[in-house]
Formats: sequence, C-alpha cells, structure tokens
Amino acid sequence: METVVTVCRSCPAGGAGFASAIRTAIEAAGLSVRVGEVDCMSGCTRPSTVAVRAPGKTAYLFGDAGAADVADLIVFLKLYEAAPDGNLADARPIGALREKALARIPG
Repeated sequence: METVVTVCRSCPAGGAGFASAIRTAIEAAGLSVRVGEVDCMSGCTRPSTVAVRAPGKTAYLFGDAGAADVADLIVFLKLYEAAPDGNLADARPIGALREKALARIPG
C-alpha cells in the first residue's frame, strides 16, 4: 500500500518549498511515502492544507500546517503506516498537528 501526502501548492505558506521540506524529512526518516502537490484543496479558511491517504485506510486532511509541523507529520506518518486501517489509537504523539485535523475520511 502506498501512502501519499498531498500538499496544496496555492496556499500562502505551502507550495513547493513546503512540499520539498516534507520530501526531505520523509527521506531522512526512511519512509516510503510519495509527496504530491495540487493547485487547491479548498481548505482556504485554514491554509496550508495537507492530505494523507492510502488505499483502504482512513484519509486525513490537516489545515494551518507549515514548516513547524514537519516533524509531527513524520511521527504521524510512522503511526499511520503502522495502523492497518489508518486510525490512530492515540493522537498525542503527533503534537500540535492533532489540533490541525480538518477531516478524517473513512477508507
């Protein structure tokens, strides 16, 4: 199963620089996660938006994400990949990122 992180490139604090920072952190963590970018994810009231999904797993949409959240995103991705259905038993390890969840979409 391939996990995909999608970053809104039109968000003010997002874009190519944010996606690049996420790619670099994912590589450093040794994760096999693909990072993509889209023009808009309609999370404009809480930019920058980041989506995480994998086939058959719950998908997540985070808002107000930025460079300060990259480390927490890596922790989230490790937990997400380890969870068979994508649901986290305890969100506390993902720090401030847990307060930035906009949606959890069943797989």
